[in-house]
Amino acid sequence: MAVAEPRRRAPRVDAIRNREAIVEAAAAALAEQGTAVDVREIARRSGVGMGTLYRHFPKKEDLVETVLRQEFSEWAESARRNAIGAADPWAALTDFYRQALTGYARHRAIMESFAVISSASDTDGLQQLRLVLEELRASAADLLRPGVTTDDLLLLLVSLGHAVQLTDECRPQLWHRLLHISLDGLRAGHREPLPAGPSTQDSTLRTRH
Repeated sequence: MAVAEPRRRAPRVDAIRNREAIVEAAAAALAEQGTAVDVREIARRSGVGMGTLYRHFPKKEDLVETVLRQEFSEWAESARRNAIGAADPWAALTDFYRQALTGYARHRAIMESFAVISSASDTDGLQQLRLVLEELRASAADLLRPGVTTDDLLLLLVSLGHAVQLTDECRPQLWHRLLHISLDGLRAGHREPLPAGPSTQDSTLRTRH
């Protein structure tokens, strides 16, 4: 006679509400203070005790990762929708870079984490970025100089993200200048061949499945 498996208890409404409050408070605190924010500050903002916070997120790193992945996913999906609906492919590409880098400049934790986004550990984030940039590249293919790849666009975004991190506090407009120069270099009017890039196997930005 088969023994029935015990039913899993559904999360209580108040537990769901507490988790949502913690994530929302953490998102605001991380944007303002970066990953160095004290979890006690997050608990205070969310209106829950430390015990409740740790039941949902035993480690601070778990909470930070949850928040950043959620915000990154929402941003990437928004960028993808905007790219698909854009009438001007070049405007879609340039707007994507401006919006992305402006977001990094306003969110300290994202700016800090972006410094290591090219590592193989963040495959989900890289894959989301690659999918968006692939659509943008395909739409603007006739407007881009020959040989520009999706990995080129991804590496450019990572590089400009570092520029934001290094210059935003002391010279906040400098990355706008660098972005303008970089985008101009992508235009189809440049006909000289690009240097050979790394192979697919050697690319450090290639996600692994």
